[in-house]
Amino acid sequence: MHPFHLAFPVDDLHKAREFYGGLLGCPEGRSSDEWIDFNLFGHQIVAHLAKGDSAHEPHNEVDGKQVPVRHFGIVLSMPEWQAMADKLTAAGVEFVIEPYIRFKGEVGEQATMFFLDPSGNAIEFKAMAHPDRLFAK
Repeated sequence: MHPFHLAFPVDDLHKAREFYGGLLGCPEGRSSDEWIDFNLFGHQIVAHLAKGDSAHEPHNEVDGKQVPVRHFGIVLSMPEWQAMADKLTAAGVEFVIEPYIRFKGEVGEQATMFFLDPSGNAIEFKAMAHPDRLFAK
């Protein structure tokens, strides 16, 4: 798999470093006074300083929940997802959508959770009940 690259705005690089590097455990790569590279499970995400540009509106309804339209994340294994859900819960992270299983019994059954970084960027971590069905219809 080829790693993806995603750049996103943050209000405060110090808080981004604590959140992505500390809480989520993303190793830090290169950085400057304006941006920080992080390794999100082998993918390059870059927090760029852009004060006031990280709003996460609007939302769409998915499985009866209001999902932030602008979000990013990662598809983990079920054990990794559960460990991350436990870690975030223990850290007192306020979830936009609490960890739960979506689409139970359907082709796209998945564990999912949504939360915000300190700048308000929405993040989804998910895990597929059947990883080979990630793109199944």
